[in-house]
Parts: sequence; structure tokens; C-alpha cells
Amino acid sequence: MGTFEIKEDFLLDGQPFQIISGSIHYFRVVPEYWLDRLEKLKLMGCNTVETYVPWNLHEAQEGVFNFEKGLDLRRFIQTAQQVGLYVILRPAPYICAEWEFGGLPYWLLKDPFMKIRFSYPPYLEKVKNYFDRLFLEFIDLQIDQEGPIILMQVENEYGGYGNDKNYLYQQAQLMRELGVTTPLITSDGPWLDNLENGSIPDVALPTINCGSKIKENFQKLTIFHGEKRPKMVTEFWIGWFDAWGDETHHQTDRFDANQELADALHEGSVNIYMFHGGTNFGFMNGANYYEKLAPDVTSYDYDAPLSESGEITPKYLAFQKTISQFVSLPSFPLSTTIKKINYGEIKLRDSVSLVATLSKISQPISSPYPVSMEILDQGYGYIYYQSEIGTARKIEDFRLINCNDRAQIMLNNQPLFTQYDKEIGEKVAFDLTESKNTLGILVENMGRVNYSVKMNHQTKGIRDGVILNGAFQSQWQIYSLPMDNLEKVDFSGDFIYGTPSFYRFTFDVTEIGDTFIDCRGWGKGFVTVNGFNIGRFWEISPQERLYIPGPLLKLGENEIVIFETEGKFGNKIVLSNEAKLG
Repeated sequence: MGTFEIKEDFLLDGQPFQIISGSIHYFRVVPEYWLDRLEKLKLMGCNTVETYVPWNLHEAQEGVFNFEKGLDLRRFIQTAQQVGLYVILRPAPYICAEWEFGGLPYWLLKDPFMKIRFSYPPYLEKVKNYFDRLFLEFIDLQIDQEGPIILMQVENEYGGYGNDKNYLYQQAQLMRELGVTTPLITSDGPWLDNLENGSIPDVALPTINCGSKIKENFQKLTIFHGEKRPKMVTEFWIGWFDAWGDETHHQTDRFDANQELADALHEGSVNIYMFHGGTNFGFMNGANYYEKLAPDVTSYDYDAPLSESGEITPKYLAFQKTISQFVSLPSFPLSTTIKKINYGEIKLRDSVSLVATLSKISQPISSPYPVSMEILDQGYGYIYYQSEIGTARKIEDFRLINCNDRAQIMLNNQPLFTQYDKEIGEKVAFDLTESKNTLGILVENMGRVNYSVKMNHQTKGIRDGVILNGAFQSQWQIYSLPMDNLEKVDFSGDFIYGTPSFYRFTFDVTEIGDTFIDCRGWGKGFVTVNGFNIGRFWEISPQERLYIPGPLLKLGENEIVIFETEGKFGNKIVLSNEAKLG
């Protein structure tokens, strides 16, 4: 058994230890590639890996826990130990991470009085229920029990959210009660209010998150400490994330980042955020909201030393050279062979409009008024509202009341208009020309905000109602569309041009490798590969291709299903061996 302590320095088995770590989020990487990514981290010279833990994946529905396959946190930690890496674990409950709702489960929002990240008893109770189960996965993998875990974090960047110190102390106490024996840390921005709000120095070491001015920010941390304690950048931001609508993929100068890394290593310890970003598979991208809604793209490449698909970059080589000035670099062959394959063009096989297969993929509920996704125990994807709105006449006042995030309005199964973000709630006029008229509204959850004050207002779908000529419309059929059952899509139904539709492609594989689907020419939607949702696409940039890890493919026939909402599609797709991030 080993020991890890925080005194004037970090002490491993009683000896000074400099943490040189990199972030890999196991939930953003297919498990077949965990070993490859961890070995490349070790070969760059790092001795530790850091990961968040996403509550919203491990307890997607309240009381139902999942720690299997790609969510096998225990196996990820054990694999890191096998490679010779220590582990920093950040179990949340909140992680930010540009992840849907900052890792919090959507079902917290079913409580209309919910106060997340505060000493609100119902919230604390749900955190405890989760931690009671979560900690069983790793509590015996701490260093004093011959495991690799040397540090755990209390909450995350709390100083940028609130200053409820009772909440932080309760989180730390709960962790200790559940058997945490490793030292605890907090991490916040290097600004005085952030550090003051988010730190509990008597039980957890304050650390900082920043991407530049390391020397200056370490001085601020030293002043805040008021005593000799180790200095650490828990998130050394060496890149950045992309949002839909950004002009280009964010990149940072590798020479500047490398100099900042050297400055950090000269004075303290560091965790490179991200070493390998990976992918926001499914609907798990987060969003920011300051002046407007800014949902993150599917790729979490982050301009990291290891690309989204695991390739070594010039930044990796520069960092490796700098780290070699502080430690001896290991040398060993990689265990995993990964190929990039160009599968070429694949022709469209089947297509069907959403409205033609609604009854196959969703059982509607009848309601006098629209309700949000959360009320229907739905967290992610889309929701479709349908109502009969009467005979021919002019609608002078159509409004959506309290609706998030993007709504496509259909009249008699034809697209009428779309409202997004701030446009939602604007008054619209249109004519009804048929003797009987059906209104359909497809609402998409674009990803719950993962940071700051807007997190308290993240219900999705229509919460209050739909106004027609000054009054709330009643009698609705509501279809939940989490899009996790596309094997039920009936492609024998009608295809209506210009409407939200499903498209099916099949192709044979004789050799398995990574590939990238080119989404140019398509409007907006998501892609599944053999039933696995690889993420969203949107023509507005910057991401043009989605990454398909080889382990999602199989020898023989493979199936790709695309759901597209704008009526923009092609009669073929292209699977390329090269990524393109704009």
C-alpha cells in the first residue's frame, strides 16, 4: 500500500512528487481505445490521468445505475494503473466539461423548486443516493489500498457559481463518510472572488484553472494560500471547444502553450486539459448562454495534443519535448493497432418522413396542454406536439410560450417556419386554407447549458403552451422522441420532401478501421452507426465530418441511419479517412 499527502509539497510514499497529468474523459472515448489513449499519455511523459465522472450517464433515470461497457469507470481506472499512471478523480456531482447540463441528470428538473449546487435538501439527498452507489466502483482503488487514485476533487469550479460554503463542506464530509482517504482538492479560476467562493482550505487544497499567465496566476494562488503549499493548475487549458456557428475550429499557438507548460512545471504541478478531448457522442454536448444560445459541436477535439481520433499532433511532440526536461520519458510499443479507412461513397437505400413513422417509434400521450420533456421522463433528443386547430381562417397571433431550444412548426405535415433561441415567443401570422388543419411542432433539445446562471432554466420542449389568436390551444398529442429506438423506424412509409426525415444506408466492411462521415450537403440532424448515436451535424459550421470509431463497425453489413430536419439531404454519403474540423 502507498501513501499520498499534501504538505509543503505533494508527497508520494513520503517523497516529493510532481504531478504531470493529462485529462481523458472515458465517456468521450470508446472503451476499446482507452488503453491506446492512456499509453500515449504515458509516452508523452505524464505520470497521471485525470477524469470527470458524468452523473447524467451513470444515473440516466433516477435510481437506475449503469457502470457497464463505455461507462465502466472501474475498468478505466484499472487500465490506467496497468499502464503505470496515477489517477485524479473528479466525481462531481457537477462537472461542467462542455457536457449536457454540466453532467447533472435532467430529472433533477422535475422538481419545480430545484436549487442545484446549493444546500437544498432534496438536491443533497439525490447527490447522496448517487454517491452511495458511485463510490462502490472505486473506493478500493485509492492509493492506500494499492490502487492508483491519489487525489479527488470536491465539486467543480464552484467559485464561479456560488459561495454556499455549507454546501461545499457537506460534499467533502459526504465523500469522507463514504470512505475517501485520499487528499481532496478544489479548483477554481485564479481570481480572488472565485478562489474565495469555491475554496475550503481547511479540508481541500485550493488549485487553479487557467490557460495563460501561469507565473502570475501561481503568485495569486500563493497569496491566497497564505502559507507554503503545493501549487497546481488542475485545468491547464491548452485549447478550446467549438460551438455551432463559430467561423472556424478553435486552435491555440502550440509554442505559447508549450511555454506556459514549461512555466507550470518549473513552479508546480499540472493537469493538461485536455490531453485527449474525444467526442460528444449522442446528444451529450453542452451549451453556453451569455448573449445567445451557443450549443457545442459534436467533436471535443479541443486542439489537444491527441486529436479527437487519437492521432499524435505537433502539440503532442512539443509538450513531450518540454516534459522530457523534467522527467525521463518511457519507451514501449503501443498495444492497439488503429487504421483510418476511406470506405468511399455509399448510396441511399431507404427514406421515410418523421410524420409517416411517428406511431412506430413513439406512443403518444394525450394532454389538454403541452408539457416539457422532463414531465414525460425524457431527457434528450426531440419532442413532437400535434393538435387539430380548426377550419380555414387567418391566424394573426401565433406564439410559443416558454419553449426551448429550437422549434419547427408544421402545418398539415408541411414545414411552415422555424424559431430558434430568442426568436421563440415572437408573434407570427399565417393563413389556414384547408377545411381541417393539423399543427405540428418539432422541438429539439440542443444541449442543456453547462455553466453559469442559465443552468437553473433548462427544461426542454414546450413548458407553458401555444397561443393561437390570443388564447392557449388545447388538446394535444405529444410524442417523446429520444431517438434511442431507430430500429423501429418503418421505412415503408411515405417520404415527403422538405420535411424532417430518416435516411438509411447500408454497406459491407471487410476491414475495420476509423472513418469520418462527410455531412456537407446535409442540413441539420444526427447520425447513428449500427444503432450507436455518433452525434449531431449542422450545416452552419465549423464541423463538417463526424468521427466514426472503428469499434462501432463490424465485418459484413453495417447500417447508418441519418435523421435530418431541414429537408436537405443527399442520395449518397461519403466515408473518408480524414477528419475536417473547419
